[in-house]
Amino acid sequence: MSDGSSDDRHPPHGEQELASKMLQVQSKRFYVDVKQNNRGRFIKLAEVGLGGRKSRLILSMSAAVAFRDHLDKFVKFFDGLASGEEPIVGENGQLKSEIIVHESRRYYLSLKENQRGRYLRVSQRVSRGNSGPRSQIALPAPGMTQLRDALNELIDKYAEGYLNDNDANVELPEPKHVRAENKIFYFDVGHNERGTFVRISEVKQISGSRSSIAVPMSSWGAFRDVLAELQEKMLAAKRAENDAEGTTKSDVKLEHNKE
Repeated sequence: MSDGSSDDRHPPHGEQELASKMLQVQSKRFYVDVKQNNRGRFIKLAEVGLGGRKSRLILSMSAAVAFRDHLDKFVKFFDGLASGEEPIVGENGQLKSEIIVHESRRYYLSLKENQRGRYLRVSQRVSRGNSGPRSQIALPAPGMTQLRDALNELIDKYAEGYLNDNDANVELPEPKHVRAENKIFYFDVGHNERGTFVRISEVKQISGSRSSIAVPMSSWGAFRDVLAELQEKMLAAKRAENDAEGTTKSDVKLEHNKE
């Protein structure tokens, strides 16, 4: 393992690289980068494949801590296999698996074996109901210890002040969605270094265009009250309109009877 820049790419505007570690595991290279932008501090894991192609995973500092803790369990499990414990091999060569749910992301950890050996596959999905794009890396099992140790060092040095321990230990609600005319509204609860929020995304079914806003938890009550007030006013206006129409029809009927 060595320190150094993960690659020669230009970082996105406003993104700063604070630290980078390179792991050489068998014939593969992996980078563990600590980044920072206007939304906070996070860790980026990258696997460099043939031709320099990269697969990346993004973890907030709180998610990185949870990932590190699960990874330590995988290391101990793998060490047990090396000492002669007989593994129970599941479907598709799976030996052990875990799921981490954090903010609006899910991380799937799966230790598998095939004819080339044992490896850890880590997949990341941004939650949108039961769908969403996935990205993944595949780490040869002997490299799990290196990755855990690299995360330990970077978390100890850079995570202070960017962990929300109270929110990190709270299980977040499942995403919700509402269909309205030709639109779908998604409600995803998450948390980051600045607190808990709900991201409301509007997706137009015909064009597929998407826009979203993030509402901090401290404002949820105000949003609810405003929506309730607007709904009540519109219902009252609708009732008044219906009453006026009913009165008009009654007046017309009375005039007709007089004639």
